[in-house]
Amino acid sequence: MSDKRESRIRRAAQTRARQRDLGVTRLAVHRTNQHIYAQVISGDGKKVLAAASTAEKEVRAQLPNGGNKAAATVVGKRIAEKAKKLGIERVAFDRSGFRFHGRVKALAEAARESGLKF
Repeated sequence: MSDKRESRIRRAAQTRARQRDLGVTRLAVHRTNQHIYAQVISGDGKKVLAAASTAEKEVRAQLPNGGNKAAATVVGKRIAEKAKKLGIERVAFDRSGFRFHGRVKALAEAARESGLKF
């Protein structure tokens, strides 16, 4: 019998295996109760090209709480801006086994609105 965390990790592994076969740059999202993190990872999976999170000093200064949709929206915009500075337009969205709902969805929509395509 597997628990909730193991199930999420299994789902994440399936998605990452598919994305690794495609060799596409991916936007990986991780969430905890207090923070949400986003990273743009190279196609070979060896290098983090850009990262943004609610744990960053600049983001913490403007947000009272890092564990809500408003915070996820800010992180989505920041990661899209950082990726576009590096010339990255297209990514594969890696939700790390989390449901595409709530904060994960808010981050994805903010990144799309800021110009990332996935």
